[in-house]
Amino acid sequence: MNLNNVPAIITGGASGLGEGTARVLAAAGCKVALLDLQEERGRAIAEELGGVFIRCDVSSADSAEAAVAAARDSHGPCGIAVNCAGIAPAAKIVGKDGPMPLENFNRVIQINLVGTFNIMRLVAADMATREPNADGERGVIVSTASVAAYEGQIGQVAYSASKGGVVSMTLQAARELARSGIRVNTIAPGLFMTPMMAGMPQEVQESLAATLPFPQRLGKPEEFGMLVEQIVLNPILNGEVIRLDSALRMAPK
Repeated sequence: MNLNNVPAIITGGASGLGEGTARVLAAAGCKVALLDLQEERGRAIAEELGGVFIRCDVSSADSAEAAVAAARDSHGPCGIAVNCAGIAPAAKIVGKDGPMPLENFNRVIQINLVGTFNIMRLVAADMATREPNADGERGVIVSTASVAAYEGQIGQVAYSASKGGVVSMTLQAARELARSGIRVNTIAPGLFMTPMMAGMPQEVQESLAATLPFPQRLGKPEEFGMLVEQIVLNPILNGEVIRLDSALRMAPK
């Protein structure tokens, strides 16, 4: 797909992987809509990129429907959608205070997994209205999983389950949406310099980077965005989950 002037929706676009993706896609000529709950930062980034910011809770049907409609009003039907919104709280199944509260597990699933599907269902309907290109392609959806979907560490049970669900949806969604000319892929990143990582002490960041085979440094959000761009540009890349992790395989803890 040619990226120039294509409407792109990025959830979690106000920081981290979402911001990095928004910057790459905007530089490639996309009309970006940043969906996030961080209003002040989101508006500032959107203004810088010549895009729009739309407040959105991806776990809410009403909020997501209103946000996708607002993006359509600003730029036209969505052609590219990137799901980056997510949370990663750590908690054991049974901790020192007893069993994990069920609402804690539910919250992660609702934001990371249900939120991804919520946006997917809405943008797919939007994309189906677009004129196809020569290949019959109308849109591309890229979701964010994690290496934790495969090697979840102790304390990551909810996060791993949510990202494993995103992985499992990928091929099924690609098969189902193929009739509409919509490709669906997922990226499973390893250790990246996100706001959560940046909040850790420098020695912790360095120790984590030392676990990476090569290169031994944290990934940059723009490098995640580069892979999103390549997925969009490659017309036969479909139904795939791509690890972006410097050959990392997570230890139990």
